[in-house]
Amino acid sequence: MYSAKITIHLSSNKIRMSKNNLKFNSKTIHGGQQPDKAYGAVMPPIYQTSTYAQSSPGGHKGFEYSRSANPTRTALENSLASIENGNYGLAFGSGLAAIDAVIKLLNPGDEVVSTNDLYGGSYRLFKKIFEKYGITFHFIGMENAASIEDYINSKTKLIWIETPTNPMMNIIDITAVSKLAKKHSVLLAVDNTFATPYLQTPLDLGADIVMHSATKYLGGHSDVVVGALVVKDKELADELYFIQNASGAVCGPMDSFLVLRGIKTLHVRMQRHCENGKAIANFLLNHPKVEKVYWPGFKNHPNYEIAKSQMKDFGGMISFIPKGSSYEDAIKIVEKLKVFTLAESLGGVESLAGHPASMTHASIPKEEREKSGVVDALIRLSVGIEDQEDLIEDLKQAIT
Repeated sequence: MYSAKITIHLSSNKIRMSKNNLKFNSKTIHGGQQPDKAYGAVMPPIYQTSTYAQSSPGGHKGFEYSRSANPTRTALENSLASIENGNYGLAFGSGLAAIDAVIKLLNPGDEVVSTNDLYGGSYRLFKKIFEKYGITFHFIGMENAASIEDYINSKTKLIWIETPTNPMMNIIDITAVSKLAKKHSVLLAVDNTFATPYLQTPLDLGADIVMHSATKYLGGHSDVVVGALVVKDKELADELYFIQNASGAVCGPMDSFLVLRGIKTLHVRMQRHCENGKAIANFLLNHPKVEKVYWPGFKNHPNYEIAKSQMKDFGGMISFIPKGSSYEDAIKIVEKLKVFTLAESLGGVESLAGHPASMTHASIPKEEREKSGVVDALIRLSVGIEDQEDLIEDLKQAIT
């Protein structure tokens, strides 16, 4: 079945042109896409079906059962591959389902090196689910890529990174880590959720796998939960597809349609996210009651030059610590916000505020959290695309 999926993925001259020749803004709209063959629909139809008629056993038009492949999901997967400059895209029921598939490439006794500052759900999956099956995880600071080599041995099979990291906005040099991974024949996977392919394309920097919680910026409207993987290598794609099909963690056609629609405006949304993010970051930096601001666009950010070289802009994710603030004070601030919504998640058109210690990173033990800087007073902002003046006024009234 996967060979049929690849045929759909690569057979069209337009699809090949979309991948190789179009600029990014055009690829978000046309990349990997073609009008529907039945009636010429410009947007891929929502194929709300579980199965497909066959002329004889095994005689079908590329689809036989929607867990294995669905035309709407395939359209999304083609788009994902195009915007990440990959060859194969896979769409999952959530970002964690996508990560789950990657870790299932491993065997008991294998080791993974990961950043110590990562999404709490990833940490929970690694520690609470896969560690009991004999996979060892090392969580380390990766701001100096050379330090990673100290943790690589003959059992190491995967390096897992986020950049920018969640929520401390640390920057990891993808090219440098890729060189280390290739030197030791280790896979490199990059969670590109915060940056999106608008800002950086890890496959072009040497990564083997790119992961997205497409729930976030790719969907962009806080109305869907989807995950994604993109790779260049066919053998790796085949392995991941087998795991996806065997485990069944796929997204439905409606969810696929919503993310595909979101991708079509990714470039214009990201421009505004970046503009507003810069304004909010500088406002917080100059606020007398803010102690620290974490945003990779500051020139004094430890890896600013790396961020500048591997990213097109600096994004709309910001974390900050109010001056002299405690857990209770941070809670009061996020509860007072009116334009920012206190909620889990990020990357939607609306601005969101979160308290990592009690929300997104609550599954990480306090001692481990604080080693990476996720203290009780930390507040994380996902800056949306509203008028920046309204967002600044909202923060002014909340931080008093």
